[in-house]
Amino acid sequence: MSTDLQGKTFVITGANTGIGRVTATDLARRGAHVILACRTPSKAQPVTDAIKQETGNDRVELVALDLGDLSSVRSAAAEIVAKNVPIHGLINNAGLAARGQTKDGFELTFGTNHLGHYLFTRLLLDRLKEAGTARIVNVSSNSHYRAKSIDWDAQQRTTKSVTALPEYELSKLANVLFTKELARRLEGTGITTYAVHPGVVATDAWRRIPLPFRWIAKLFMLTPEQGARSTIVAATDPALASHTGRYYTVGGKEKPPNRISEDPDLATMLWNKSAEWTGLPA
Repeated sequence: MSTDLQGKTFVITGANTGIGRVTATDLARRGAHVILACRTPSKAQPVTDAIKQETGNDRVELVALDLGDLSSVRSAAAEIVAKNVPIHGLINNAGLAARGQTKDGFELTFGTNHLGHYLFTRLLLDRLKEAGTARIVNVSSNSHYRAKSIDWDAQQRTTKSVTALPEYELSKLANVLFTKELARRLEGTGITTYAVHPGVVATDAWRRIPLPFRWIAKLFMLTPEQGARSTIVAATDPALASHTGRYYTVGGKEKPPNRISEDPDLATMLWNKSAEWTGLPA
C-alpha cells in the first residue's frame, strides 16, 4: 500500500459501484481514510469490506446517504461531522438519470444530482475548512453543454421527459455552476473546487433509463476504471492545488465549460434557490 495520502480523509458519495468504487479503492490503496456515503448499506457494506481486504487499509468505512431524501442527507452529514476529523477531500460522485420526484418533491434527477449534494457539501464545509487545504470534486458531464437554461418551477415537479436525459443535462450544468459559486465563496479558505467529466461511463447512473435506450447507449461507454481518472486527478494531483472553479474532461484535462455556466448571476441564483429549498441561509 502506498502512503502518499496517509493522514488524509476523503468522503465519496455513491462509492459502492462504478467510478465511485474505483476512486475509493485508489484512495484507500494510497493510505487515505475513506468514507463511503451510499444509499443502500446492505449493498455497500460488502464493497466496503472488499476494499479493505484488497488494499490492506482498515480505515475504510460506510455511512448511509440517500441524496434524494434531505433528511437522510442531514443525518449522514451529522454522522460524519461527529467523527470529529478534518475532511481533505469531498467527492460528490453519486448520480442518476431517472424519472420521478424525490421524497421532498423535487424533480428526481436534479434533486439527487444537485440538490442533495448541495446540502451535503454545505453541511460538511466546517470539517473541510479544518483540513487547512481541501478539495471538493463535483462529478459533472459533457452533457451539461446541452443545457440552455434553468426552469426553476420545473425543479419542483415530476420529470417531464420520457428519458430523463434533458433533466440529467440540467443537473450536470448545476454541478458546474455549483463548483464555480463554491470557488467564489470559499476563496481564501484553503478549499479548492473542481467539476469533472469522467467520460460516458457504463455505471448504475443509467439504471432507470428505459431499457432500449440504456442497452444502446452502453455500447459506446467507457469502463469505470477509465472514467475514474479525471476524478482522481482532480482530488489528488498536486499540479492542480492552486486551481479552483474549473472544469476538467476525460483524464483530467482542463476544458472551457458551457458558456452559461460562466454566468455569475445564474450561479448565485442557483445557490439561493438551493438554500431556500434545503432550508439553509443563503
